[in-house]
Amino acid sequence: MQARMKNPALITPGAMEALQALAKATEQGGVPRETLGLLHLRTSQINGCSVCVDMDFRFRKPNEINERLFAVAAWKDAPYFTDAERAALALTEAVTRLSDRPDPVPDEVWNEAARHYNEPQLASLILWIAMTNVWNRLNVATKQVAGEWAKSEEAKEWREKQIAAD
Repeated sequence: MQARMKNPALITPGAMEALQALAKATEQGGVPRETLGLLHLRTSQINGCSVCVDMDFRFRKPNEINERLFAVAAWKDAPYFTDAERAALALTEAVTRLSDRPDPVPDEVWNEAARHYNEPQLASLILWIAMTNVWNRLNVATKQVAGEWAKSEEAKEWREKQIAAD
């Protein structure tokens, strides 16, 4: 496999920095990082983004349990998730699959998420889901190859920053 081109965020001046700044701001919204990681993985599975799915396993947090990552595609039937995580995963699926139903984000999905998360946390959830969808669309449209970015010098620097932040 070969990518059609470099990731557009690496070509367009300021795009990568803007996406990274949005990610950093979103991570400050009070939602546990483990939850954000689950949402990133589920969104990427839905969109078929092999780059992001690969990254979720390759760069998983040391305290994340493998069963949770393996079962996130079947979260409705797996016992590994809290009620709050289930509400966030339901919101993730609704926001990612906007065109799949007449009422894209039904009140019952929204209300369940709002039961577990306050307004700043809901804002972070929505921004995180939207940002993941952006990354998925960039990677899928340009046929980025899973594992290639992970080998880059930029990935090594990113991983070091992640470890230092934890």
